Amino acid sequence: MFNRRLVIAAAVGLFTTGAAFAQDWKAQYPELTFAIIPAENASGVTERYNPLMTYLSKELGVPVKLRIANDYAAVIEGQRSGNIHIASYGPSSFARALMTGVNTEAFAIETNLDGTKGYYSVFYVKKDSPYQKIEDLKGKNLGLVDPNSTSGNNVPRFALDQMKIDPAAFFGKVVYTGSHENAVIALNQGTVDVAANWWNDEQESNLLRMARKNMVNADDFRIIFKSEQIVNSPIAMLSNLPPDLKTKIRQAFMDIQTKDKAAFDKIYEGKQGPWQPVDNTAYKPIIELNSFVDSLRKKSS
Repeated sequence: MFNRRLVIAAAVGLFTTGAAFAQDWKAQYPELTFAIIPAENASGVTERYNPLMTYLSKELGVPVKLRIANDYAAVIEGQRSGNIHIASYGPSSFARALMTGVNTEAFAIETNLDGTKGYYSVFYVKKDSPYQKIEDLKGKNLGLVDPNSTSGNNVPRFALDQMKIDPAAFFGKVVYTGSHENAVIALNQGTVDVAANWWNDEQESNLLRMARKNMVNADDFRIIFKSEQIVNSPIAMLSNLPPDLKTKIRQAFMDIQTKDKAAFDKIYEGKQGPWQPVDNTAYKPIIELNSFVDSLRKKSS
């Protein structure tokens, strides 16, 4: 009887300790912040991501608030300071976070409808323009997105280097537009003559997404360059979050297909496949790309 009481007491102690531990992280993190890089205007992001915030708040048991960053660097610095707990990055901005010592870890990767985990950087021109290749644009204006954008800066700069083109010397002006949508708008308005952007496949791209919102007519543009495939964007969380919380976050993202598919489909408008597990090693090639682009900047400065 004595031994049985000890076993029961120990079991109760373990249960209460585990429950208390779970409550401890809620005391430390009564609210979580999810941030996203500025790929489009704020109202579009809010509309697409609010259902995810509702879902995560329910699954994690604490409110999860959406933060739309002003630029890519704001997400990096927000995680560095610990104010952003979960973030949707682009590959280069995530690699930059790792390169600059941010304690962050990728745990989910976007996938395409065919199951692949990559996308492309493209250069768009207006359909009625005379430009057929990048070399035709000497002295014209180039629209990039953000210094930490993969498809909107780093891959384009790498591609131009492969073509033996120095953007500062070749183009009349190089303009950072701030978002992928703004790059297309700048091209449409004639502010730039060629613009970098992201493109998944014939079924999905930033241009098609904008067309669905009646912002532009997709047929008014054409691609004159497409890169090799780039590893898809990650969702990352702070590495120093409590283990129980990290497990719950990871599980919530993996379970959304069965628990709230409507919230997931709202983000990607049914144009992408489910999130899949990933870790930081998948972004080693992007760290190498960032380092290469950094070296180009140093050469030209």
